[in-house]
Amino acid sequence: MCFIKVIKMDILTILGSSAFTYVIVPLLIFLARVIDVSIGTIRLIFISRGYKIYAPILGFFEILIWLAAITQIMRNLTNVECYLAYAAGFATGTYVGIVLEEKISFGKVIMRIMTGRDAKPLLENLRKEEFTVTTMGAQGPDDDVNIILSAMDRKSVTKAVGIIKKFNPNAFYSVEDVRFVHGKGEIPSKKMVSLGLGIFRKGK
Repeated sequence: MCFIKVIKMDILTILGSSAFTYVIVPLLIFLARVIDVSIGTIRLIFISRGYKIYAPILGFFEILIWLAAITQIMRNLTNVECYLAYAAGFATGTYVGIVLEEKISFGKVIMRIMTGRDAKPLLENLRKEEFTVTTMGAQGPDDDVNIILSAMDRKSVTKAVGIIKKFNPNAFYSVEDVRFVHGKGEIPSKKMVSLGLGIFRKGK
């Protein structure tokens, strides 16, 4: 019993100390904010990409952690360190969330490549690396150009960019998120070709 009383007294002493109020509590608030904002950033990305199951689950833990952080703020309204920790945690959490999203590399993207030179070597090597590509001719400001479209996993973008830089370093390309991709592309009807959309070829 005496041992338990000693432990309780030690805990109360720590909780009532200045170090706990001005160091440990702000640190806990900072960490809580980093975690909940990181989760929130990823949750928003999930929403934008149509992940209907994962987004609500992340939202549950996000708000739970946020409530824990805001509770400590309300208990320490005169503690400036808590306010600074709250703000710093928000900023850090936003950055960490973006970095995590880049590391996870989930979802699909569509890459558009435009080049005025012969695109055959580029196409051959993209297909060799199992990228499904579709090409069409278009009119640029000065001359005809080739447009290459390819839907791929986000984690494959770096690999595709490496191929572009190797075989057509001056090509213009852009990458955009897509919510949904089905199939591997189809050859358009003759009617579409006659409308001037160019000749599409199905990737291997």
